[in-house]
Amino acid sequence: MHFSTITVFSLSALSVALPTAKRQNGASVLGNAVYNDISISGGTAGNAEAEALAIFVNVDTANPGNISKDDQDSLNQVNQVANNAETDAFNPAIKAASGDEATALQNGKIKNKVLKLEAAVLKLKAQQAQGSNVAAKLAEEQEKLDKNIALDKAAAGQPSTFLPFDAQITGVGPAIGDAPTGSKGAKKGKSAVVVFETDAADEADDVENAIDDEADDQADDEEDE
Repeated sequence: MHFSTITVFSLSALSVALPTAKRQNGASVLGNAVYNDISISGGTAGNAEAEALAIFVNVDTANPGNISKDDQDSLNQVNQVANNAETDAFNPAIKAASGDEATALQNGKIKNKVLKLEAAVLKLKAQQAQGSNVAAKLAEEQEKLDKNIALDKAAAGQPSTFLPFDAQITGVGPAIGDAPTGSKGAKKGKSAVVVFETDAADEADDVENAIDDEADDQADDEEDE
C-alpha cells in the first residue's frame, strides 16, 4: 500500500510538472475566397469594424483557442492580401487623386486596413490562446486596429471607394463570411492564389506589413501638417 501511495504521488507531481499542450478544438470554417468578394472598402465610412467582423462571422471569436491552424493560415492570407491591395492599389490611386476623390479613396483604404488588422488580431489571439508568446505583437496590432477603427468612425457617412484587386485566399472550410460582399459587381480577372505560408514566412510577412504600416502612418502625419 505504501508503494502505491508513492506511485500515485509521483504521477501526480509529474502531471503538474509537464506543460499541457493546448488543443485546437474547432473545425475549420474559412474557405476559398476572392479578395474582391470580401473587401469592405466600398460604400460609406463609419462601420468598418462591424463589416470586418461580419466577414469572419463563422470564426469562434469568443473562444480563440478553438480557431484551427488552417483558419489561422487563412486569416494570415487575408492580412497579406489586404496589405498588398493597400500598397499596390490604394496607395497609387490616392497619390494620383485629389479633392473628394482622394478622400473617398483614403476612406476605402482605412476600411481595408480595418479588415487587414482584424484578421491579424484574430490570428494572434488564436496563437496566444494556444500557447504562443505573441502578447507584444498582439498589443501592437490591436493598437493599430483601434486607431484605424477610430479614423473610420471619424469619417462616418462619407463616401468610401472600393478598388478591385486580383488575389485569392485559400482555406479548407466552407466559406469566408455568409455571402460575397464588397465587389459591387466589379469584373474579376484571373486571381493570384496565395500559397500556404510557413511560420517563418508568417513572421517575415508580419515584419513587411509593420514596415508598410509605419510608412503609411508617417505619410498620413505629413499630410496633416
